[in-house]
Amino acid sequence: MFHRLRVVASATGEIVREADFTQQGKRGALEIRCVRRDLLLQALEGELPKGTIRYSSKIVSIEEDGNIKILQLADGSVLRAKVLIGCDGINSVVAKWLGLAKPSYSGRSAARGLAHYPDGHGFEPKFLMFIGNGFRSGMLPCNRTEIYWFFTWTPSEHDKGADESAAKMKQFVLDKLRGSKVPQEALAVIDKSEMSDVLAAPLRFRPPLSLVTGSISKGNVCVAGDALHPMTPDLGQGGCSALEDGVVLARCLGEALAVKDAKGGSAEKERIEAGLRQYARIRRWRSVELIATAYTIGFIQQSDNAIVSFLRDKFLSGVLAGRLLKMADYDCGAL
Repeated sequence: MFHRLRVVASATGEIVREADFTQQGKRGALEIRCVRRDLLLQALEGELPKGTIRYSSKIVSIEEDGNIKILQLADGSVLRAKVLIGCDGINSVVAKWLGLAKPSYSGRSAARGLAHYPDGHGFEPKFLMFIGNGFRSGMLPCNRTEIYWFFTWTPSEHDKGADESAAKMKQFVLDKLRGSKVPQEALAVIDKSEMSDVLAAPLRFRPPLSLVTGSISKGNVCVAGDALHPMTPDLGQGGCSALEDGVVLARCLGEALAVKDAKGGSAEKERIEAGLRQYARIRRWRSVELIATAYTIGFIQQSDNAIVSFLRDKFLSGVLAGRLLKMADYDCGAL
């Protein structure tokens, strides 16, 4: 669990903001943690009956047979679903079927990696962030032996070829940081990363206004996770918000399926659709706020514009840090 956030201006090396992560939130003490995605997925999978998850099952098309949705998969198999929940990522086929707007390119890209220290890294439980000068970078310990780091920037013609391999991307990031006032300890973390742990990708997001009027659910179909609210990673809330979706969806759908009555299928169908509509109402504005806030924070923190940099470093750094904590201080309710 992290105790503090330290924000450093990349152009000057000055600390522009320190924030205490141990303060009290609306519902008790705040907890800010860095969790490896693969370990989280393994933990979630371990709670399910064996064989529940089918891998490499990309949806090709969705057809309807009364109340049943028929899914054609890329491997040729067919699934029939009483309820279809699209958690199929940023390129979601289910979101497209619902008519949601296609995710847009933010104009930025991101690289990230993991540095391994078998004997312990010795870093404090602190989130260290570097902003401005055309990039946004940071590092935070996952545990006593691993440190996660990230780097976002706006690609230009001069960057061509940087994404051809992990080695070139790693060197590109190091060169960018060495041209700024970034401490040697931060460079050493990136330099220690294995090539297999360095990844890069363009950053995309769903325009938040499109979610205001878009269909998050339709009949017995809905979306969750990146299929619903793909966002830039500037809040660190992508995985958290997907878990929120899961809790709210399980509650709404569970209440619909728990009822037993004599009316049979038609009554259950109506309850399922009502449950999914309730889920959509609860998650719509949270999704809009997450996407818009992440985009805005990333734009301001990364900017090398002189006016934006001055306002950010002198006045806005506290506001941005506060928003980071506020967006994490959210209660999606109990199952």
